Amino acid sequence: MEHVNDNAALGYDNMNAGQTLYVRSPSGRYQAATDSHVLAAARIAAESLIGDRADMGNPNAVKRYFQAKLSGMGHEVAAVLYLNSQFKVIRYMEMSHGTLTQASVYPREIVKTALRLDAAAIIMSHNHPSGIPEPSEADLALTRHLKHALALVDVRLLDHIIVTGQNTTSLAERGQV
Repeated sequence: MEHVNDNAALGYDNMNAGQTLYVRSPSGRYQAATDSHVLAAARIAAESLIGDRADMGNPNAVKRYFQAKLSGMGHEVAAVLYLNSQFKVIRYMEMSHGTLTQASVYPREIVKTALRLDAAAIIMSHNHPSGIPEPSEADLALTRHLKHALALVDVRLLDHIIVTGQNTTSLAERGQV
């Protein structure tokens, strides 16, 4: 008896190949999804990657979260996860939207928000639309300055993650935090 691939027989192999994805417009009509629709859906789905997780000390989960949130943007965005003492997420905030090559980040504003939210730790991230995951000197200087400013008020900087479309770079894993 000849073996038949059940998935192929049922038409499941490559079932989405060449298929158009449709989304509902605000007026209720269906339209073909654009890349921005897909990226927006990924950013919303990223919330499920952390949800009520007790342990945001898992670097891979944090990197996946920030990659879903920040990759694919055509401009730099600096974001911060504010965490309580058990590393549960208090809030995710995009602190700055910049240009293709830079975003202005003010450690003072990050510290003020950490104090207002009663955060015990933060994880910072920003994207590099260029696709180059290596930190610049400005990225490293910001990390040092932010770590020092947060330490003055007993808030820990756990990591600074750089996101590109395909990669992430954790400065903590490199010993640069």
